[in-house]
Amino acid sequence: MYNYITGKVTIIESNFIVIDNSGIGYTVYVANPYSYEENENVTVYLYNQIREDENSLYGFKSRDERDLFLRLLGVKGLGPKVGIGFFATGSTKGIIDAIERENVLYLKKFPKVGEKLARQIVLDLKGKLGSIDVSKSSSTDSFELVNVLESLGYKSIDINKVISQIDKNKTIEEQVKDALKLLLK
Repeated sequence: MYNYITGKVTIIESNFIVIDNSGIGYTVYVANPYSYEENENVTVYLYNQIREDENSLYGFKSRDERDLFLRLLGVKGLGPKVGIGFFATGSTKGIIDAIERENVLYLKKFPKVGEKLARQIVLDLKGKLGSIDVSKSSSTDSFELVNVLESLGYKSIDINKVISQIDKNKTIEEQVKDALKLLLK
């Protein structure tokens, strides 16, 4: 599986871009093709869809977007063409917040997402997206802290409330101690 591609954007169409990497043009389906500029050097994180009659690349501006996309693909009835639509009009944080708050109306605004699919997304993903949400707005050190706290059994919602109050210049052990103090209040 491809992880990412770095290259120059050579073509922009309504639902994909072409990235030139070492003289080879890769067609990458993205949520907002017009957010890219021609001749711009970019790094795009990829998902490679391989089927009997298809070999497609779906691209994302961050690893967190791709991670959320992969989680969405795990929902029954949701494929990559529907999943990519979430990132055209919604932010990663907004999508995760809607899932955690069971906001079916927000989820239904995305293309080809009806009541039944929106409820299935909430059912399958609620409470399972914490590491994506926190790592989006924090450093690698915070990501490690989040993993430690999740392994101790704390929920992502609680971790999100205290993570911004932790001094990132401390060692990971000191950060865990500080986080535990805040979580126990």
